[in-house]
Amino acid sequence: MTTADPNAPLRNESVEQRFSSDLSGRYRLDQIFKTASWIATIAALVVLAFLLIDVVIDGLPRLSWQFLTSFPSRSAERAGVLAPLIGTIWLLVITAIAAFPIGVGAAIFLEEFSQDNALARVIEVNIGNLAAVPSIIYGLLGLMVFVRILLPLTGGRTVFSAGLTLALLILPVIIVASREALRAVPSSIRQAGMALGATRWQTVREHVLPQAFPGILTGTILALSRAVGETAPLIVIGAQTFVPYTPRFREGGFSALPIQIYNWVGRPQADFHTNAAAGIIVLMVVLLTMNSTAIYLRNRFQTGKF
Repeated sequence: MTTADPNAPLRNESVEQRFSSDLSGRYRLDQIFKTASWIATIAALVVLAFLLIDVVIDGLPRLSWQFLTSFPSRSAERAGVLAPLIGTIWLLVITAIAAFPIGVGAAIFLEEFSQDNALARVIEVNIGNLAAVPSIIYGLLGLMVFVRILLPLTGGRTVFSAGLTLALLILPVIIVASREALRAVPSSIRQAGMALGATRWQTVREHVLPQAFPGILTGTILALSRAVGETAPLIVIGAQTFVPYTPRFREGGFSALPIQIYNWVGRPQADFHTNAAAGIIVLMVVLLTMNSTAIYLRNRFQTGKF
C-alpha cells in the first residue's frame, strides 16, 4: 500500500505562491513599461507641438500671396517661394510616377510569382538592406547614373534627375510595404479564384491587389513623406539655393522647399529666418495636402467605391 505524502499540500501551496509572485512581478514590469511608453510619447508630442507653435507664430504673419508668387531674392522683404514650391511639386509628381508602378510591380512579382530560390532570397536581402542606406548615397548614385551617364535623357542637373533619384530612395520602402500588404491578404482568396478557373495573374489583379491596395497606399504615403523632406540627395544632384525662374522638366536649374529653407536659415538676418518659418508652413501644407489625397483614395478603396 502507498501512503500519501503529508508534505504534498505544502509543496502545492508553495508552487502556487511562487507562480502568483512571478505573475504579479510581470504585471508590475508591464505597468512600468506602459507608463514609460506613455511618458515618452507625451514628451515627443509636447516637443513637436512646441516646435510647430513656434514656427506658426514666426511664419504666419509673413505668409501672403506675394510670398507665394515671388521668386527668391537677396532682399528678405521681396523674397518668395514660387520657384522652390514648383520644384517641390515637380519632384513629388516625378517621384510618385517613377517609384509607385515599379515598386508595386516588384512587390507583386516577388510575393506572388517568384520561386523560393537563392536568387529570390538574395533580392529580398538586398531590398531590405537598401531601405537602410543613407540618402546621400542615393544622391551619389543619381549623380553618376542620371546626371552623367543618362545626360541626353535627363538633361543633367535637372528636376527630372532629382525626381528619379528620390524614386530610387523610396523604392525599397514601397516594395517592402507592398509585399506586407499582399502578404496580409488571406490565401483562401487566391485559392478560390484559381479554383474557379482564373489564372494566377487574373486572381492577383481582380482579387488580391484590390484587397491589398489600401496598405500599399499607406506605404506609399510614408515613402513620399520621406522624399519631400530630403535635402542631401538634392544637394548632390545640384539643387540651387537661388533660382529666380520657374523650374522646367529637363532644362535649367531647380530648387526645392527644403533647400530654400536651409538657405534662409543659414542667413544672419532675422527677416530671412522669418521667411524660413513661412517656408516651413508652406512645406507642411504641401505634405498634408498630398497625404490627405492619398488617405482619401485609400479610404475609397477600403469602402469599395472604386
